[in-house]
Amino acid sequence: MKELLEIYISFFKMGAVTFGGGYAMLPILQREVVEKKQWLENEKIMDYYAIAQGLPGIIAVNVSVFIGYARKKLLGGVAAALGVVSPCIVIISIIAACLSNFQDNVYVQHAFAGISVCVCALILNSVLDLAKKGVKDAVGIVLCVVTFLLMEFTSVSPVLIIVSAALIGIAAKKIMLRKGTEESEVQSK
Repeated sequence: MKELLEIYISFFKMGAVTFGGGYAMLPILQREVVEKKQWLENEKIMDYYAIAQGLPGIIAVNVSVFIGYARKKLLGGVAAALGVVSPCIVIISIIAACLSNFQDNVYVQHAFAGISVCVCALILNSVLDLAKKGVKDAVGIVLCVVTFLLMEFTSVSPVLIIVSAALIGIAAKKIMLRKGTEESEVQSK
C-alpha cells in the first residue's frame, strides 16, 4: 500500500507541473522515475513513450499506466493514472470556474503565451532526447525521415505508419541477425 501511495504522489506531482501534455512531461518523468526513484531505465521509458503514441488516449496517462504497471502491476497502473490526472481535474475545475472572469485579461493572455513558448521548448527537448535514443542506425534514420515526410505532407493514418515502421524494424533486425550469423559461419570455416 505504501508503494502505491508513493506511485500516486509521484505522478500527482508530475501531473501538477506538466503543461503541454505527454511530450512536455518527458523531462520531468525522466528526472523523477529514472534519476530520482530509479524505478526504470531511460530506455524503458522511451519504449513506453513509443508504444503510448500508437495507442488511443492521452500519452501522459498511457505512459504513467505502463510505469505504474511495471512497478506494482494493475494497482500500480491505476495509482499512476489517477495520480497524473488528479491535478488536471482540480486545475481544470478551478480554471473553468474562474476563466470567464479572466479570459479577456491581458496578463492572463500573456501568461498563456509564455506557457506556450515554454511548452514548445520542452517538446523540442523531448524530441531531441527521443531521436538520440531511438534513431540508432541507417534504418532508423530512414524511418524517421520517411515518417516525418508522410505525417507532414500526406494524410496517411498515423496508426498505419506506426504499424509499418514496427514491421520494417522487425524485418531489418531479422536481416541483420541473419547476415551476422552468415558472416560468423563464413569466418569459422
